[in-house]
Amino acid sequence: MSNIYGDWLRAQREAAGLTQQELATATVMTRSHIAHIEAGRRLPSKEDARRLDKALNTGNVLSSFLPDDDTAVAEYFQSALQLEQQATMIREFALSFVPGILQTEGYARAVLGTSFPPVSEEECDRRLVTRLERAKILADPVTPVVWALLDEAVLRRVVGGPRVMAEQIDHLVCLAESRRIQVHVVPFTLGLHPLLNNMLTLMWFEDQPPMAYGEGLRMGKIHDSPSVVQELQHRYDFTLANALPRKETLHLLRATAKGYRDHD
Repeated sequence: MSNIYGDWLRAQREAAGLTQQELATATVMTRSHIAHIEAGRRLPSKEDARRLDKALNTGNVLSSFLPDDDTAVAEYFQSALQLEQQATMIREFALSFVPGILQTEGYARAVLGTSFPPVSEEECDRRLVTRLERAKILADPVTPVVWALLDEAVLRRVVGGPRVMAEQIDHLVCLAESRRIQVHVVPFTLGLHPLLNNMLTLMWFEDQPPMAYGEGLRMGKIHDSPSVVQELQHRYDFTLANALPRKETLHLLRATAKGYRDHD
């Protein structure tokens, strides 16, 4: 994208006598995110742009002239998407669906195609492109470090049919065997556990404290309170400690994928 926006932001920051870190602190962003915006590699969310305007006393310039962004996600996920792209470590807990960054195209299309109320095919395609773009953070062989904690329901609930499920689970196995991600399954036999209420994403960063994102039906919330984030981390750790070990998880994943292939 054109870097006029990023260059103007840098000029305003320097005119205000602020370092990237000082501006990041004032706007509740990371220094690296400010650097990416100034370099033209990323766009701020609408809320980020509003905070930048406030911190730099630029009226609503950065908000009004925010370049068009084709990213198609729910409004409540906008800020979480920005954080996801900056994180150095991500720990996911999935209750119903495979986490977005780990979804195959077929699985993602099936999930997005069952939206209610229904959306047009064009809108579904836009959302699919965004979801697949999110997965590109795994192209880096090292960062972010990703742990995926999956409730067994994620494997048992058929999304898109047996063939799509087999392909999706094979993808998880491939990522786990390559050591790109760590994956563990929380078995039904565990019964109730501390993460059973909704999905959870924990994120760590290079230059700011860790944050958490929780999502339920038509709602999502970012938690940056240290005490709340710590509590959610403890919930995650407790559940992880009671999940299947890596070897048993991989065995279950392979067996489940085979079952779907045989059924298909």
